[in-house]
Amino acid sequence: MRPQLPFAPACERNKVPILAQLLNILPGTGALLEIGSGTGQHAVYMAPRFPHMTWQPTDLEAELEGLRARLEAEGCHQIQSPVPLDVAVGPWPEQLFEAAFSANTAHIMGWPEVCAMFGGIGGCLIAGGVFCLYGPFNRGGGFTAPSNAAFDADLRARDPRMGLRDVEQLARLAECHQMRLDEELAMPANNFLLVFVREAP
Repeated sequence: MRPQLPFAPACERNKVPILAQLLNILPGTGALLEIGSGTGQHAVYMAPRFPHMTWQPTDLEAELEGLRARLEAEGCHQIQSPVPLDVAVGPWPEQLFEAAFSANTAHIMGWPEVCAMFGGIGGCLIAGGVFCLYGPFNRGGGFTAPSNAAFDADLRARDPRMGLRDVEQLARLAECHQMRLDEELAMPANNFLLVFVREAP
């Protein structure tokens, strides 16, 4: 009997619309670094749709057992063995990547960790590489929907370091690490897919 795999309802809801956008954004070949792979649902669903790309899952050491279980049960040959990564302390992979992807992570990290994530990704992407960041975000310092305001309040009640990040603030942060915000794609349920491009040195 197969053990119960970790499951996130949000991943199940958002994987289809995210993939629809990634198919138009990601390069056809190369390697992708996923930050905060969690349950592995995104990796096992999306990686087979990019047959000429390798997919490198990462997460905190404490999350790897469930991630490994899903990859063993449902993974494909493009998905590499997951590696531990705490964005604040590393170690970051030494190889360069053509793309990076992270979903629903920026609002559960503290701001110093968000800054560390952008710094690490900026150092891992090739020139012209893309970083796709999915989740709920503020615009112009304000919430884009009442549900996002309620979600932000719930996050901050659990941990004051958490909270929705502002698109413009993330764009300025990206510029500090040689990346520019190239696209801001509206997604279902008041989410966005932010696409950053690594500039040439």
